[in-house]
Amino acid sequence: MMNFAVDIRELRVVRGGQTVLHDVTAQVPTGSVTGLLGPSGCGKTTLMRSIVGVQKVAGGEVRVLGLPAGSAALRDRIGYVTQAPSVYGDLSVMENLRYFAAVLGAPREDPERVLAAVGLESKETARVDRLSGGQRARVSLAAALLGAPKVLVLDEPTVGLDPVLRAELWGLFHRLAEADDPVTLLISSHVMDEASRCTRLLLMREGRILASDTPRALLESTGAADVEGAFLALVGAAS
Repeated sequence: MMNFAVDIRELRVVRGGQTVLHDVTAQVPTGSVTGLLGPSGCGKTTLMRSIVGVQKVAGGEVRVLGLPAGSAALRDRIGYVTQAPSVYGDLSVMENLRYFAAVLGAPREDPERVLAAVGLESKETARVDRLSGGQRARVSLAAALLGAPKVLVLDEPTVGLDPVLRAELWGLFHRLAEADDPVTLLISSHVMDEASRCTRLLLMREGRILASDTPRALLESTGAADVEGAFLALVGAAS
């Protein structure tokens, strides 16, 4: 029986009188690198905010590691990286990491550990606002890794990065998921070619989950040559 780190049941979110998520039901298997793919504006960020526990919901249930989303006990067990850098630009890389480590009550040596994990040891004294966009994204990821979270929710972490850096980050994601004490990752993207880097996919459109399966199974079930083709086939079937 598959074990789920995130379990979403009939989740509904309404904003400004408009339904953003329509009774979404989905699961994220423990230790997976699950891609949440869909066009911009389809509700990916709202779904991720609901998982982290910072989104007001109109109905349904979200459980993370067996607890209701937003529970105090999850504070140091779930890491969240937003699309915008979530660190302070006027502080150095290491000052940011030491600050967030203190807030989380993380071990003293944690900033050095996560800095090495994202490959920014040479930038520890640099001010964040003087880094490249890709480097700032890695600082945000390092902050999310503090305290050894069991679930990482990453909202489009590779947007704007060059192909080499994207490949390096995906390598890091898989190392985290394949560790002896695995981390579960949910990674959103609107770039369909990133689907092949995931062990499982959630395809989303207009506030609904179109499919939840492995990349190979989605290709086999739709007869498509790639995930973009599978997505389009599913859209056509749902119309």
